[in-house]
Amino acid sequence: MAIAYLALGTNIGNKRRNMITAAALLAERVGDVLALSGFYETEPWGFQSENTFLNAALQLETALSPLELLKATQEIEIEMGRTQKSNGAYHDRIIDIDILLYDDLVLQTPELTLPHPLMHERLFVMEPLAEIAPNVIHPVFKKPVISLL
Repeated sequence: MAIAYLALGTNIGNKRRNMITAAALLAERVGDVLALSGFYETEPWGFQSENTFLNAALQLETALSPLELLKATQEIEIEMGRTQKSNGAYHDRIIDIDILLYDDLVLQTPELTLPHPLMHERLFVMEPLAEIAPNVIHPVFKKPVISLL
């Protein structure tokens, strides 16, 4: 079993319900949710929108491999109504689920980079993550999450 940390974000529809639904589907299909941060209202990052975001971090224990976890999160996004991934151009979304950390794994494949390469640059990721995992060590920077915040 592995411990993974995920970032959740939504800025359209019933945002609170989107977050709760995503967390419930992750618990049902991916593994045991061990912690869920509070919801943080934030401004859009990387694009213009009239819609603010709700962001959270989630810790879970999973038997899935990193690529299986990625596939499962993408299936949940699609099921909830997400029609496109960002691929460099950000836009409004009903749900976004990003894998931030997977144990202390450092991985780079065409599909997935771990740890998430931009997590430390995003306050909307680091604040909720620091709430639930302040002392978890970033496997590249070798510093605790709270220090990177």
